[in-house]
Amino acid sequence: MSRASVGFYCNMIVADHSGPKAQVYEKGKNKPLWFSQVRDAFAYKSMPGEAQNISIIYVHDMGQAVSYEHPQVSGIWTDAASAFYVINSDKRGGMGARETIPFKEKAKAEMFAKLNQGIVVAFNDIPLDYLWGDEGDYETK
Repeated sequence: MSRASVGFYCNMIVADHSGPKAQVYEKGKNKPLWFSQVRDAFAYKSMPGEAQNISIIYVHDMGQAVSYEHPQVSGIWTDAASAFYVINSDKRGGMGARETIPFKEKAKAEMFAKLNQGIVVAFNDIPLDYLWGDEGDYETK
């Protein structure tokens, strides 16, 4: 991530936004699509016609971040599919909307959720409607 990394939806410099970020790699492309919020990358993945050729999504491992507001730009990326996510927390994403906050280690996600009023879910358990809008509460099963 550099000053040249521009958000796919917002068209703004990704590094200027607080919180975790995401990068989506698509087959046949050398450069990732950048997202100022992890939730936006997952919304992109879920949209019919948008994400036809995703090969991998990387997200910040917030368990390694020096701060929530300014996670490091390198060295803390993890595969989105194997991460755990805190949703419904008090923390917002870089664009001001609620966020899917990624952690490589479940224990660190659980600690963050306890401190910030969230719940922990796996990648495949993120409710689709959580990715769209800011209404509704989500509880673990």
